[in-house]
Amino acid sequence: MTAPTPAETHSGDHGVDHATDEFAALIEGVIQFRRRVYPERQEQFRRLASGQRPHTLFITCADSRVVPEMITQTDPGQLFVCRNIGNIVPAYGEMMGGVSAIVEYACTALGVSHILVCGHSDCGAMKGLLNPDDPNLRRMPTVASWLRNAEAARGVVEVTRPDLEGAAKVQALVEQNVRLQMQHLRTHPAVAARLAEGSLSLHGWVYNIEDGTVSTLDEAGGEPVPLDKAVASKGRAR
Repeated sequence: MTAPTPAETHSGDHGVDHATDEFAALIEGVIQFRRRVYPERQEQFRRLASGQRPHTLFITCADSRVVPEMITQTDPGQLFVCRNIGNIVPAYGEMMGGVSAIVEYACTALGVSHILVCGHSDCGAMKGLLNPDDPNLRRMPTVASWLRNAEAARGVVEVTRPDLEGAAKVQALVEQNVRLQMQHLRTHPAVAARLAEGSLSLHGWVYNIEDGTVSTLDEAGGEPVPLDKAVASKGRAR
């Protein structure tokens, strides 16, 4: 998550004109979808019109640079996507709301086989967590309150990696936050039940925006492993 500066959001008539042009581009995109994309995949959309059966709940940040379907090259109907500031999943009972409802629905009604928590590089939410006195964050009390659900991750990084600063510290927090949210998922009854019967798997990923790589990590705290290497290693083990 990154936030525009006040100058970017209040730039006078030129800014208004630019925003109008951008929205016009959205409308043109919808028109092109209906004219070109939809006809080519009409049968697929007709099948989806009567219901969905996604295989994975993909929990990631609301950051506009992160596009789950593009990263995974998946089609409509395959991912059940939950996006929020900092790819956070409050522990069960802490903040009963949209995220908890999505997790419950995905596990119980949709019967997903996988839940994936995906963090990303240069995460503004993690930067805010590391800088609670930032004036921008002080103007966003709701965001500040939400980020408390990742406070334990910050504490772990501060204690275990006191040598880190700047971007390296943000990246370490991104990774630790993914682990923490995986742990939070285990507190949800719907998740716990499915894990107990062996019909659900949890996964943690970190997406690097600059080079397009994805790394996988576990809850135990091991170093992230590039996804392609992790897949190759599993293949050799078989």
